[in-house]
Amino acid sequence: MHEIESYKQKHGFRQFCPKAVLFDMDGVIYNSMPNHAYSWHKAMASFDIDMTPEEAYLYEGMRGVETIKLKAHQQWQRELSDEEAQRMYNVKSGIFAELPKAGMIPNIRELMEQIKADGLKICVVTGSGQRTLLAKLDSDLHGLVCSDLVVTSFDVTRGKPDPQPYLIGMKKAGIQPWEAIVVENAPLGVRAAVAAQCFTIAVNTGPLPDATLANEGADLVLPDMKALITLWNNLKVGG
Repeated sequence: MHEIESYKQKHGFRQFCPKAVLFDMDGVIYNSMPNHAYSWHKAMASFDIDMTPEEAYLYEGMRGVETIKLKAHQQWQRELSDEEAQRMYNVKSGIFAELPKAGMIPNIRELMEQIKADGLKICVVTGSGQRTLLAKLDSDLHGLVCSDLVVTSFDVTRGKPDPQPYLIGMKKAGIQPWEAIVVENAPLGVRAAVAAQCFTIAVNTGPLPDATLANEGADLVLPDMKALITLWNNLKVGG
């Protein structure tokens, strides 16, 4: 695949031999972004912060407290403390928890089952700190996702678009960047994965144009998980 050759040249790697796939969660494993968009809009409005549902897709992947600090700085021209931002995030989380539970992204289980059958590790790297969603991972993907290969907002000091979440994910999986494939759907997540020097696949499950993901450096932009399953045999052997 020419995308793999381009990836190796871009980062100066001599090889690409995948040993693990690192998945974002919201919009990649779960179709939860519509619920997040709604709850972000409602929660921020309660604090007189203007945040449209569409904006949630642009900030997707960033830790919740960091999103709130950013919006408060933009509109209030002041810095929030961690405690104040966390209290506001708790309101957002409460609204989210009351919404109907999000279903899984089509074909995600089939993809993970193939990855596991091929002997690769599965890691989840999410900016979420919402325990209700994190608990669902074990029940919905039991045997495919294990807790010691999950990175959440509790594990990092700098969320996406900083590469730290993916660097920690690779450390937990015991791999190097040229041994990782990242599956993302958000601009900030793509930016984080590219900065961590991982082969980055953007699956565009949201309303943003493909160019938004490509411009962040995604090595591949695909329309859905079915397309990724079709390409999997080429990817797993490094091209």
